[in-house]
Amino acid sequence: MEDKIQLLNEKIALAKLGGGANRIAKQHEKKRLTARERVEYLLDEGSFEEIGMLVTHRTTEFGMDKEVYYGDGVVTGYGTINGRLVYVFAQDFTVFGGSLSETHAEKICKVMDLAMRNGAPMIGLNDSGGARIQEGVRSLGGYADIFHRNVQASGVIPQISAIMGPCAGGAVYSPAITDFTIMVENNSYMFVTGPNVVKTVTNEEVTSEELGGASTHSTKSGVAHLTSPNGVECLEDIKRLLSYIPQNNKEKTPKLPYTLGEELREKLDTIVPENANKPYDMHEVIDGLIDEDSFFEIHKDYAENIVVGFARLAGRSIGIVANNPMYLAGCLDVKSSIKAARFTRFCDCFNIPLLVLVDVPGFLPGTDQEWNGIIVHGAKLLYALSEATVPKVTVITRKAYGGAYDVMNSKHIGADMNFAWPGAEIAVMGAKGASEIIFKKEISEAADPAAKLLEKEAEYAELFANPYTAAQRGFVDEVILPRDTRRKLIKAFAMLENKEVPVPNRKHGNIPL
Repeated sequence: MEDKIQLLNEKIALAKLGGGANRIAKQHEKKRLTARERVEYLLDEGSFEEIGMLVTHRTTEFGMDKEVYYGDGVVTGYGTINGRLVYVFAQDFTVFGGSLSETHAEKICKVMDLAMRNGAPMIGLNDSGGARIQEGVRSLGGYADIFHRNVQASGVIPQISAIMGPCAGGAVYSPAITDFTIMVENNSYMFVTGPNVVKTVTNEEVTSEELGGASTHSTKSGVAHLTSPNGVECLEDIKRLLSYIPQNNKEKTPKLPYTLGEELREKLDTIVPENANKPYDMHEVIDGLIDEDSFFEIHKDYAENIVVGFARLAGRSIGIVANNPMYLAGCLDVKSSIKAARFTRFCDCFNIPLLVLVDVPGFLPGTDQEWNGIIVHGAKLLYALSEATVPKVTVITRKAYGGAYDVMNSKHIGADMNFAWPGAEIAVMGAKGASEIIFKKEISEAADPAAKLLEKEAEYAELFANPYTAAQRGFVDEVILPRDTRRKLIKAFAMLENKEVPVPNRKHGNIPL
């Protein structure tokens, strides 16, 4: 028995070493956490239980039988984060560059199956060069097994992918299916084909960082929801993200203890400028409404004309979707519509109430938008908010024009409560443009067309540049002072806490992808 115990201890020690003999891999990991260190840092101290530590690959071709490592390039298991169960895998670049083999994939699939059965989040720490080419179709099949499980888990348990090194080829598609992708700045990249293939096919000279680095994917493609300056901060971001999210689609959002106090926020009265054409930062409004320092923004540097993220309101986690007049006047465009629609659908999957803050002059005009499909992409946000059955509350802070009024969680598409500030304007378009169309003949025939336009503009504004016409129709539930908004929201979400909505009996809808 003692010999067997000694043998086991030796195997465990070898498993924890990984492929440390690989000089190139060692260089890759210089000044970075190893796969095991990442897992240990992410999870509560002493909570990690490893699964499949002694697994090895089955390949004998190309001399692979001479180079065998326990664990086969991935650390898998379960543990807790702030006392809540999670499942995790961490790819080990020191073993064959973290490449995915048949057994590597089997280990990941095993913990994904456990996560689904037990209703707990699945976290992937990705650091892989892609499929292990020595295994051919077996490694490709392993990827497909993972993809299938990603899809089956979607909307059932939260799935988070951290890109902590290279992620190329087939390796990028699993993170793309998961709910959130976090990239480490200057140390990670994602692309389907690398710079060498790009140069061969298109003759473009591009670096890995330019092609698929964290900056590229957080600002241009939108693939990365968050970026972190280093690996440790990335793991901290995962912990913070999970604090806003329930364990699965059957639970409600986490709620922190909160004692109601003086909930008026007078600073909200002065944020929106009197000049309707002057921009302001919607982040200031958000900060005035939520619990202090609780906003966790998603996709911060992508499509900045709309803001999405998690926050807490009286201790309860909520999702926020808000136009930002500081960028593109808050217009909806292709990227912002996609960004907001995806976030909305995540919140709806996991019972996270939605607060929608509206200051939108319409959809961004132009050939670029039309040719890139603003019609179908704008419809995604309309579809997502119409489909969502979680508590939905809207606050119109200033403008709500045209079709964008409908899309931004109006009463007509299912908003439970719709508040408006006194200066809100709800109309088909701005007073000037509307007057030029409605009173075109009268203005052209006037002795002083410019003066007549100003007169008609004021007439139109008096009728529509306020929220009261909409309130008379019941499209706005209440016109409120900005300082009262936080108090009204706390009461509204408390009232809606047990909301239930019957849905049609169907397999699924057909969102315009």
